[in-house]
Amino acid sequence: MIEVTNLTKKYGRTTAVDGVSFTVQKGEILGFLGPNGAGKTTTMRILTCYLPPTEGSAKVAGYDVFEQPLEVKKRVGYIPETPPLYIDMEVQTFLDFVAKIKGVPSKLRKAKIDDAIEKCRIVDVRKTLIGKLSKGYRQRVGLAQALCGDPPILVLDEPTIGLDPSQVREVRELIRELGRDRTVLLSSHILSEVEKVCRRVLIMGRGKLLEQGTPEEIARRLRKSTKFRLEVRASDGLKVKEAASTLC
Repeated sequence: MIEVTNLTKKYGRTTAVDGVSFTVQKGEILGFLGPNGAGKTTTMRILTCYLPPTEGSAKVAGYDVFEQPLEVKKRVGYIPETPPLYIDMEVQTFLDFVAKIKGVPSKLRKAKIDDAIEKCRIVDVRKTLIGKLSKGYRQRVGLAQALCGDPPILVLDEPTIGLDPSQVREVRELIRELGRDRTVLLSSHILSEVEKVCRRVLIMGRGKLLEQGTPEEIARRLRKSTKFRLEVRASDGLKVKEAASTLC
């Protein structure tokens, strides 16, 4: 569903994404793991046609992100780190507005919106102003707008950031449910986040792809390659062996 080849994005002398290549299969939940500034968000913005690449290529659902951006956008539901919500609109009115923008036929619109509301568990707030909702509910509304139009691919940038532990668990469960019949690309800088939701993980750092595989495979490789160096400096009159013994 997603094919990325030597993807590069430069801002002047700064390289935000540096020759990244990977694929995402249909029905797979893939996690992007890395610290802030690793290049995760930039990669997602390229895949959702918000930014053009400097070099390389990317195809989403078989369409080139540079040559066929409208076809890509029709097949992708995207949530940036801060969901794009109109806080002065009611939830259902907002979702109807989004569905119209996405070109959902009028005869199917109500059914699609009702389905998104039910899947995201926001039935009880469908007539509530978005501005009055908690952050957890706003995150669910963001997921619902991404589902409008029933896209086969979801791109979620830090979907649980700023939520309390209870809300995090709810959003994780929701993402797992949505991933049963969709391809999901999820970014996070928290290891436990991707371990509990994703089947495969890509680790990025300074714009480069450093590791990829299942969480278990990556953990095994990191354990084998981890080395520790202990340097002991003895204080005046204290032998090095005595100092080491004290540390132990």
